[in-house]
Amino acid sequence: MKRVIIMGAAGRDFHNFNMAYRDNPKYEVIAFTATQIPGISGRKYPRELAGKLYPKGIPIYSEEKLSWLIKKFKVDEVVFAYSDVTHEYVMHKASIALANGADFVLLGPDSTMLHSSKPVISVCAVRTGSGKSQVSRKIAKILKSKGKRVVVIRHPMPYGDLKKQSVQRFATYKDLDKNKCTIEEREEYEPHINSGIVVYAGVDYEKILRRAEKEADAIIWDGGNNDFSFIESDLYIVVADPHRAGHELLYHPGETNLRMADVVIINKIDSAEKEDIKKVIINTKSVNPKAEIILAKSVVTVDYPSLIKGKSVLVVEDGPTLTHGGMPYGAGTVAAKKYGCRIVDARKYAVGSIKDLYKKYAHLKKELPAMGYSTKQAEELAKTINAAKCDAVIDATPVTLPKIIKINKPVVQVDYELQEVGLHLKTILRRFL
Repeated sequence: MKRVIIMGAAGRDFHNFNMAYRDNPKYEVIAFTATQIPGISGRKYPRELAGKLYPKGIPIYSEEKLSWLIKKFKVDEVVFAYSDVTHEYVMHKASIALANGADFVLLGPDSTMLHSSKPVISVCAVRTGSGKSQVSRKIAKILKSKGKRVVVIRHPMPYGDLKKQSVQRFATYKDLDKNKCTIEEREEYEPHINSGIVVYAGVDYEKILRRAEKEADAIIWDGGNNDFSFIESDLYIVVADPHRAGHELLYHPGETNLRMADVVIINKIDSAEKEDIKKVIINTKSVNPKAEIILAKSVVTVDYPSLIKGKSVLVVEDGPTLTHGGMPYGAGTVAAKKYGCRIVDARKYAVGSIKDLYKKYAHLKKELPAMGYSTKQAEELAKTINAAKCDAVIDATPVTLPKIIKINKPVVQVDYELQEVGLHLKTILRRFL
């Protein structure tokens, strides 16, 4: 029996366990480690999910304890199971495992993908914040217009009670409240709910998929970070971001996605440099010459332009895009520039864990990442916004922040939609159908 540690961030790690190690007598999973997301270590993977071999569940430690855990439990294998990190970063983690005597393992698609009885379109990316949500929404809209029942299965974000989050279904705003969703979860689920699309997520994706199949003619896998799909796909679409040209070959497992793709959408061409767009095209063709390439604009609009035109504004952006996604700005800054706004420096007003973000992510400047992995962090986000001296707030998160936190100044909502140039998704989906 090999002794195993699975390194993760409350997503791919649990799925890999469920697919390859649960009820497998050849292995004993000693522990999970956790990173990237605050507050997810110190929990247990519950016995109800872990299976009969783990009557006490499996402890989840901070990744900082990896070396100690390997030595203490004489671990044979360390499985790396999270995403949106550089290839160099992965090998640093491999070096820690190897230096302590353990093997270092990456589980691939054949070991971890589920098979569906329904057609599956996967939407993945080369980096966080490339625009997967825009693409998923547009695909769902097109399929729905053809009379298809569409269900979205979202990459996991189980940051709370894992037992309760085993299988989650979101069809209304009440479902978001009932499941005590974080801001990050709401950012992913709410836009689909607005379009009348049912979303599934959780921990046990075998059960999730079987539930979703019962009410779907077609399933869209809506990926998280730059992870590859949990489900075998009939059409594999990958989104690339020319604002981070070159990253498509430098990040794990984003490069895997690029090489697997049937279609690569190079997004945000309306705000990127021509040379960067060209670089992404060349890199894509160099590793996946058979993939079809779609060029697309990310068209940014706001609901009440008069509230921000020429005014001082606080820009609140999608959190993960700015943090581990590495982007210094997002759609909110694009909107601010479009309407001649003066962006106030959010760093001056940041409190608590929000203030700590600016120390951890040195690339962040004036923009405020909308972090809300816990109730406390959401409160700190609200305090930061309300302390800011400005005329209005530009909310560029995929949710409507005033529905979640109280804001003491006018808020304008940013929307961003995919607009293809040349080859269109409709053409691709017509063939698919």
